Amino acid sequence: MSLFDEQEQEIKTLKKQLSEKETEIERLENSRKDLEARYTNLKMARTISLYDKDIKDTKQRLSNLVREVDKCIALLNG
Repeated sequence: MSLFDEQEQEIKTLKKQLSEKETEIERLENSRKDLEARYTNLKMARTISLYDKDIKDTKQRLSNLVREVDKCIALLNG
């Protein structure tokens, strides 16, 4: 009986962990989609930009977004 209770508790724990991971994946996926939209907007701004300063700022913002996307991917793979 004790073994059954232990197994049952482990199953509950694993189900809870799975649910938490699924929630985290959904949150990260939403974040990724938001970052992709922002990236698209930045690409458009760069295309429209006429000044070197704007291009440099856009490249910096894009680099920051890429780093954030990489972090999200790392969390999804972790």
